[in-house]
Amino acid sequence: MRISLDVQHRAGPFSLDVKLDCAGPVTAVFGPSGAGKTTLLHILAGLVRPASGRISVDDRVWLDTARGICLPPHERAVGYVFQEGRLFPHMSVRHNLTYGEAFAKKRAALAPFDEVVDLLGLAPLLTRRTRNLSGGEQQRVAIGRALLARPRLMLMDEPLASLDAARRAEILPYLDRLRARFAIPTLYVSHSAEEVERLADEVATIEDGRITGVRRLTPL
Repeated sequence: MRISLDVQHRAGPFSLDVKLDCAGPVTAVFGPSGAGKTTLLHILAGLVRPASGRISVDDRVWLDTARGICLPPHERAVGYVFQEGRLFPHMSVRHNLTYGEAFAKKRAALAPFDEVVDLLGLAPLLTRRTRNLSGGEQQRVAIGRALLARPRLMLMDEPLASLDAARRAEILPYLDRLRARFAIPTLYVSHSAEEVERLADEVATIEDGRITGVRRLTPL
């Protein structure tokens, strides 16, 4: 999958002007806090409409402001993992995992439910309420929910940023497994050089709302 972006946006004093072609399969968007990483993902997901620009994914146009095209989020079929799990606390882990499937019946599943559960080590947690989980467990559930929503593209917005060092070390091997098993196109936002070097095939550096360089990596 090839993702091509050329978008411009302003929010208060901050301006974003990004031109980027992603070849992946895992492209890291790397930069300091406030550089525009999350805004870029929100634009890709359809959560924010930029002032102007164009986004295409393979041969499908998601956004073209000059032509009045802006696909709603559900038509973009992205799996979004936020910095914090954003799970439904009143639901069990199982119900959180299956929530997205109801909206994605027309798309082919990446993997059966049981395989995703096994890959992320979630079987012992299925009957528990998510409010009783650790931060690392919640992020594993959030990743599983995104995968089970049958996405064409994964967006991961600093999924380890809210975790302490021990929990980050717990989650990284699961991200390695997902990368090896699915090879699903992914934009992975981070300000951690360690995560980028370990997980990404290419890295786009962003500073002050501008892409300052793109380079290929050999994942560890």
